Amino acid sequence: MKRFSPLVAAFLFSAVIFAGVLVWLLADRGTSRGDALKTAGLAGGAVAALYGLWLNDRRRRTEEDRHELERGRISDERFAKAVELLGHQADQVRVGAMHALAGLARTRPDVYAQTVLDVLCAYLRLPFAHEDFGDDVEDSAAAERERQVRRTAQQLVQTLLADVDEPDGPAYALDLSGARLERFTLAHKRIAWLGGQQMKIFTGARFVDTSFESSAFFTGAEMHGPVEFVRTKFGSGTGFRGFTVHDEVTFDGVEFALPPDFGEATFPDGTKLP
Repeated sequence: MKRFSPLVAAFLFSAVIFAGVLVWLLADRGTSRGDALKTAGLAGGAVAALYGLWLNDRRRRTEEDRHELERGRISDERFAKAVELLGHQADQVRVGAMHALAGLARTRPDVYAQTVLDVLCAYLRLPFAHEDFGDDVEDSAAAERERQVRRTAQQLVQTLLADVDEPDGPAYALDLSGARLERFTLAHKRIAWLGGQQMKIFTGARFVDTSFESSAFFTGAEMHGPVEFVRTKFGSGTGFRGFTVHDEVTFDGVEFALPPDFGEATFPDGTKLP
């Protein structure tokens, strides 16, 4: 069965309204033919005007959908290119790629924030050696340049996380298992989940006013430099088994939803566990 186009349907409906109003008014002897034609014309014209408004709104929505699809396509291309450039030989290109990814995460957090954090964490999990960490390094200058790139990755991870004073802000997961980090801080941040198994942190770590919404695992992690767990909140299971701290560590005002596991953990003498 052939269907009428919306334009034809609107025209026919307008004509029916015009005819119906005209007949109804002409049935009233007190209404002149001119007034009846004028009123019926206004009624039919109103229907046509409403159709025009509907059509314009539909075109506007279609155009907005097209722009959104185009925006998404461009963003996906930028994301793919930035991830590709993370493997570039030049350190400044890698830094630029990280900032491009962070920009996408900020402009479209619902689409890219968690994915960008996953990519940055994956970069930080890559093998890395430096003389300051007690490693034998063939090219000290190259190691130092890579160190600066990794510091950029750490800084961007921290800035993309929501602050604890944003109760409605999104909480993201971080998988830093096996990563080598330095001067690492998640202070005043909300994290959905942290995987820190076997990670190594040099030059200290701060978890001051940090809120872990779910689990946090420091199993087998090793930390050098002062470590602060101050007013830290753990919303679910917490693993500290085999956790090793070589310098001063502070546990002050820490809240655990479940009893933590400190089995086989090693702390400096005099450390007061929660």
